[in-house]
Amino acid sequence: MEITEIRIFPKEGQDKKLKAYTTVTFDNVFVVRNIKVIEGSTGLFIAMPSRKIKFACVKCTFKNEAGSKFCSQCGEALPPTRSEFGGGDARADAKAEHRDVAHPISQDFREYLQSNILKAYEKEVAG
Repeated sequence: MEITEIRIFPKEGQDKKLKAYTTVTFDNVFVVRNIKVIEGSTGLFIAMPSRKIKFACVKCTFKNEAGSKFCSQCGEALPPTRSEFGGGDARADAKAEHRDVAHPISQDFREYLQSNILKAYEKEVAG
C-alpha cells in the first residue's frame, strides 16, 4: 500500500500540542481524514482519528458518552464505567473513552505512515 497524497491543515489557536490535521490518500483510492500531528514530550507524533465511546442507558437505551453520570435522554443515574472504578490515571481514563476509527496493524506500517506525515508537516511549516 502506497501513500499517494498527504494534505496538511495546520492548526492555529489555544491548543499548542495539536499542530495539524492531515488527510492521507492511499493508492489513489482510499482516504483517511483527521489524523492529528501532536507535539509530545519527546517530539512530534501522529494520532489516528478516533471517536468517543457511548454506552446505552439501562432504562431507555439512549446512547450516552462514556463518563456520563446521568442519561441525557431520561435523567436516570448511569452505572459507573470501568475507568471510574479504579480512580486511576486520568490519561488512561481519557484514552478508555475513545476508540480509533482506523489504525495501522503493524509497527512497520505505523512507522512508514508517521515518517511520511511528519516529513509533509515539516515541509508545510517550512513554507
